[in-house]
Amino acid sequence: MTFKSIKKFVLFSAVPLLLVGCTTDTEEPETTEPEEEQVTEEVEVSNVEVNVSSGVTDAVEQVDGGVVSIINLQRNNFQSWSSFYGGQASEEEYLQAGSGSGAVYKKDDDYAYIFTNNHVVEGSDAIDVLLKDGTRVPATVEGTDVWTDLAVLSIDADNVDTVLEFGDSDNLTVGEPAIAIGSPLGTEFASSVTSGIISGLGRTVPVDTNNDGELDWEMTALQTDAAINPGNSGGPLINIAGQVIGINSMKISSSTVEGMGFAIPSNDALNIINQLEQDGEVVRPNLGITMVDLSLVSRTQRADELNLPEDVSDGVVVTRVANNSAAADAGLEPTDVIVGFDGEQVTDGVTLRQLIYQTEVGQNVEIEYYRNGEPRVSTIEMQSASNNDNMN
Repeated sequence: MTFKSIKKFVLFSAVPLLLVGCTTDTEEPETTEPEEEQVTEEVEVSNVEVNVSSGVTDAVEQVDGGVVSIINLQRNNFQSWSSFYGGQASEEEYLQAGSGSGAVYKKDDDYAYIFTNNHVVEGSDAIDVLLKDGTRVPATVEGTDVWTDLAVLSIDADNVDTVLEFGDSDNLTVGEPAIAIGSPLGTEFASSVTSGIISGLGRTVPVDTNNDGELDWEMTALQTDAAINPGNSGGPLINIAGQVIGINSMKISSSTVEGMGFAIPSNDALNIINQLEQDGEVVRPNLGITMVDLSLVSRTQRADELNLPEDVSDGVVVTRVANNSAAADAGLEPTDVIVGFDGEQVTDGVTLRQLIYQTEVGQNVEIEYYRNGEPRVSTIEMQSASNNDNMN
């Protein structure tokens, strides 16, 4: 074999040796090492205590014991055997028709007094109050006012320890904290707390007081984004100091609206609450008429039956005058169209009602109206009427 042949043999023989060398680890004998035993550690609750005290928690703790649930009871339509013999309906014959919230605002030696909404107790045959500790006691309705949607109840004072105080709603600032406490959706959620801010002051909210589909009144209210749900009605809206600044009354319920609840300002409510507690009603001045908005009367009727000038489009049409009323004494008659009261323009029934309630019993007021198309002016001496009188 020549030198060249030997050289080629060596070169070609080296190639497979180098390739094999790339995988030499795979050819070494495998060794098995013992697996380490895995230890599972259990998750535990941290023992670190967190101080969650805040202005909100302090305010809630201060008043929570005085916030109650109001239970509206109505007689069962089924007559028990006792009723056939002249007996009284037993407690078992009352059914819960609804519930709301309220709060204790005053306590004396014998009784504790609670504010709530009129619509919470409306139509009731009996009222029970559920206290913070679960005690359920009967309540007496001391008075109600449909126009402000307020009511006052009394219960035995023995089980009451916490009494809320009123704050100054005229001194509120938009954006300051607001806390609502009550029983949303029923007593099973009693003492629920929601918080937010004061979203607006002096809001005017139209109200249908008798559920006939027509607006009867405009309520001045505080606006808040603290959640107010069915069952919160009548409960307190408090500030960061734990003072009652409003009484939760209503919310705008719509799939497109969130966080718009309304409360009766404490300064407006307190005067009414005191009258209800002392007198059982709110005495307001009254004309003694029923009326309909002129805007609801067709143009044909305005021209043919009322003989109104074409430029008269606002006012109210008198539909009835009560005997011996202020309106009767002043000579008002059905079909008269009232367009002015005490120097102010009357645009509709809500406006006239508000102007009436701004006067005082015994005050003389000028009233402007049309009769058979002719303008007239009369002086009326305001008389009193019960708050639930359906005359205006």
